[in-house]
Amino acid sequence: MNPPLTSLYELLARHVPTDDKEREDLARMRVLAAELARPFSRGQEQGHFTGSAVVVDPAGERVVMVHHGKLKRWLQPGGHAEEGDGGSMEATALREAREETGCRVRLHASAPRPLDVDIHTIPARKDELEHLHLDVRYLVVAENPDALAHDPGESSGAQWLTWDEALTRADEAPLRRLMEKARAAVRAR
Repeated sequence: MNPPLTSLYELLARHVPTDDKEREDLARMRVLAAELARPFSRGQEQGHFTGSAVVVDPAGERVVMVHHGKLKRWLQPGGHAEEGDGGSMEATALREAREETGCRVRLHASAPRPLDVDIHTIPARKDELEHLHLDVRYLVVAENPDALAHDPGESSGAQWLTWDEALTRADEAPLRRLMEKARAAVRAR
């Protein structure tokens, strides 16, 4: 079997969901990981795996949210897998976090890997059909939080927020769940 797919199967097999939506999404992700011909490719019309990250400062007191340019929503940094990621969802999440925040990032030492999973629908646009993002989410630490800068090609802004501010901007239940898990993980250390 293809090593990146084996790694993906193992990752999904060990993840423990925390609510019904995440449980359903995880079960569906496990099926799609086996069914999709190219699960990491944007060219996969039905959907593809993506990686994202909750980025916290070293003290775990602040979190970054980016204002997504196309979706017009405040979200965690994240996006599409690229060939250089080698099928590693961790590599995708770390790369996306670096690109979208300008910070050096590392995986949080004690948080579950992944922290969360979610399937969400990306609406159709002129250049692509409606499709699913099978998002594998991690908790990462910005080693140089003062370097925060957004990529204008990806977002219209990036901000450090308190946990309460971030939860106020989280406009859907799976994003609130992710933020709550991240806050609990940083407070548990």
